[in-house]
Amino acid sequence: MTETDIPLRCACGKLHGTALRLAPSAGTRIVCYCTDCQAFARFLGVPGITDEWGGTGIFQMAPARVRLESDTDTLACVRLSDKGMHRFYCSECKTPLGNTMGPRVPFVGLIQSFMKPNAESTLDAVLGPVLGYVQAQSALGSLPPERKSGLPRVIARSVRLLGKWWLTGAGVPSPFFDERTHTPRVTPRILTAAERSAL
Repeated sequence: MTETDIPLRCACGKLHGTALRLAPSAGTRIVCYCTDCQAFARFLGVPGITDEWGGTGIFQMAPARVRLESDTDTLACVRLSDKGMHRFYCSECKTPLGNTMGPRVPFVGLIQSFMKPNAESTLDAVLGPVLGYVQAQSALGSLPPERKSGLPRVIARSVRLLGKWWLTGAGVPSPFFDERTHTPRVTPRILTAAERSAL
């Protein structure tokens, strides 16, 4: 199967890079309707992150395939709680980049709005169709029937790929964590319980 590099770019252009050697087999394409992803989108406060039902398009992939090729002065991170995922974004234009579980887990959920395929290709052509819709019960309003399926496939595929990435060391290098200190490249802002509740 053909592998394709996809340019990455935030809305203001201050954070850009490349997602390397992508193909449907390189990760898991999902739409997530969980309340945390919706809260993250509301925290950022810009349009176009979620679909009309509050879903975020995500490609779960190995961090080693993500390169940031710009200065990272505007790289920012938020955690919705002290044990929440690390959610990276551009502090200038509030474009979401990706969600990670931490430095020791070889996984990043790259946000679809950060991916900018070339004119001759589309995300569907490079990544294939959405494999499944996650946390559909938290969607805003009533989802179409076709968006309420696929979770067992997502779980099985994600577990298999995560095991492969662990075995092959695909968690490093990471654009989000320092591989020597295992710390985020920027200090996360951790929301208080009141701030999270407000979202």
